[in-house]
Amino acid sequence: MAELPARPDMTQHTVRGACPHDCPDTCALLTTVQDGVALKVQGNPAHGPTGGVLCAKVSRYPERTYHPDRVLRPLRRAGPKGSGRFEPVSWDEALDDIVSRLQAIAARDPQAIVPYSYAGTMGLVQGESIAARFFHRLGASLLDRTICASAGGEGLVHTLGGKVGMRVEYFAESRLILIWGSNSIGSNLHFWRLAQEAKRNGARLVCIDPRRTETAEKCHEHVQLLPGTDAALALALMHELVVHDWLDADYIERHTLGWEALRARALQWAPERAAAVCGVPAEQIRRLARDWGTTKPAAIRLNYGVQRVRGGGNAVRAIACLPALTGAWRHRAGGLLLSSSGWFPVNQATLQRPDLLAGRQPRTINMSTIGDALLAPASPAFGPALEALVVYNSNPVAVAPESARVVRGFAREDLFTVVLEHFLTDTADHADYVLPATTQLEHWDIHRAYGHTDVLLNRPAIAPLGEARPNTWIFRQLAARMGFDDPCFAEDDEALCRQAFGERVDFNLLMEQGFASVALPEAPFAEGGFPTPSGRCEFFSERLARQGLDGLPDHLPNHEPLGSDPRHPLAMISPPARNFLNSTFVNVHSLRDAEGEPLLEIHAEDAQPRGIADGAIVRVFNDRGEYRCRARVSDRARPGVVNGLGIWWRKHGLAGTNVNEVTSQRLTDLGRAPVFYDCLVDVRPA
Repeated sequence: MAELPARPDMTQHTVRGACPHDCPDTCALLTTVQDGVALKVQGNPAHGPTGGVLCAKVSRYPERTYHPDRVLRPLRRAGPKGSGRFEPVSWDEALDDIVSRLQAIAARDPQAIVPYSYAGTMGLVQGESIAARFFHRLGASLLDRTICASAGGEGLVHTLGGKVGMRVEYFAESRLILIWGSNSIGSNLHFWRLAQEAKRNGARLVCIDPRRTETAEKCHEHVQLLPGTDAALALALMHELVVHDWLDADYIERHTLGWEALRARALQWAPERAAAVCGVPAEQIRRLARDWGTTKPAAIRLNYGVQRVRGGGNAVRAIACLPALTGAWRHRAGGLLLSSSGWFPVNQATLQRPDLLAGRQPRTINMSTIGDALLAPASPAFGPALEALVVYNSNPVAVAPESARVVRGFAREDLFTVVLEHFLTDTADHADYVLPATTQLEHWDIHRAYGHTDVLLNRPAIAPLGEARPNTWIFRQLAARMGFDDPCFAEDDEALCRQAFGERVDFNLLMEQGFASVALPEAPFAEGGFPTPSGRCEFFSERLARQGLDGLPDHLPNHEPLGSDPRHPLAMISPPARNFLNSTFVNVHSLRDAEGEPLLEIHAEDAQPRGIADGAIVRVFNDRGEYRCRARVSDRARPGVVNGLGIWWRKHGLAGTNVNEVTSQRLTDLGRAPVFYDCLVDVRPA
């Protein structure tokens, strides 16, 4: 058997670690341990981006690790799929049967086996290291991991050259900050501390968001535009920059590509036109353009809510053009940040070993359309029907769109499903086997961030509880039983942590203090040098044009634009509930008690004619399905738009469903991503 963490000394001590969750902050942790028990988890004050502060969710991490419902033994299904009825079995019994089933399927076609994983942990080791090696060696279908960020990521790649941007710490020195599509107080707390510092020093904060979030309430101004209209707003800002010559002509000339074509397009977007599309006053657009064009340094903190609509990739492209137009990149406190993950020199091929495919080219399954994929018959175009699914670091029955079809797929009696989990989630309830996985306090891992530029090492603070084992251990055991004797499957977790960055990050420093910074200039694009093919900020992307797509950013109306369907006259977005992180923490009682129950925010102008009172139970529905929740009549929603806060586990929903019952499996313009915020519904009293 592979390594397990050694039992700690029987005295109180602290262990350095990293928060594993899908959040840009990637906090450095200090876990206090006594007699082998984790007593508390705190932020590491020595780590600048963390500053000793954790969110309410992660500060309760011991409550999650020691939760009485934790899965601590392998479980085998003992009832109908979805019933959540299981019986405990030994590891040997579970692993032997799983391997027997997978070998029989692989003998017919290994592409009938699909891994399904995402960011239940963001760790490079417990995520896609031994797991990726196992599925590559097997020849299973590949997974297109698109469910969160791929549209925005593609937008950045075709504009800035990668998921790169300004250094987050310098937002504290900005004079104007546009917080675009981000409820930073709830989902990017440590950036919000920097924004507050800038505000105290005289900076102006503007929030651009369809919802009146907690962050919007604390900013000087809120631009409450309609969902899916961000590109139109960005183009109108460009229009005003051109008309008033609030441009840095020298920067544009030396460090951008495609300016004349973009200028022509921007001049088609007068503020009045954008106002009609965005549902905001033209004068507010003019004022915002003046502020952006005349304030130095100015910066944009962009987040992924913007890109969860049909035109999400184009929206990110349009917004990412704005700093180059005004030369904002010249200043270390100017520019834009959506993701910093592209700055990290990860040895991905070393960790994942795609060479184990040995020339095979398996098909790729898009995780965002798993509902359709699970129900698709075998065909020459699709390939073999899916016969087995191995799920780790994800809860697709709760988080994937159009969940009625996802549930139908997972309920197939002829589908063999294995789930690696901490708890009996909605997805685990449909498994044939549930394998107990370790939490972050119980294993090695190494992390990059997407909201700062430090690498973090996670060391195990306690021994695994019960029979829980790291993901890496589970996939090593499966590989051994499959007869995969490649030496790479014998590499232990500390060795994998060392491989992740190789010599490009000082591992001794990571062992000593728990974090190490990636070397990066203070103002990375002050003199251009973008990682695009041209070395410039590409307003026009030749790569997109070669794909038959528009090389310039443009506004693309939603798949389901407001006003297009009289039967479903309300646009719905589904931002995260403040006390959850995607579907994680939903079963932590203190956090679920704080959240209360599934809520739908609806404006009084929409509630009153429907006879909906504050606190009433309502049906939210369209042709895809319906779910029930409690209405909160509130100006957090703008007229015509409702906010369905997620993501609750279906089993904790008011009628056994959640908000994804009504979302669709249609995809974005770039990145093949889901369109969670491009969704028409109606709402009626239940």
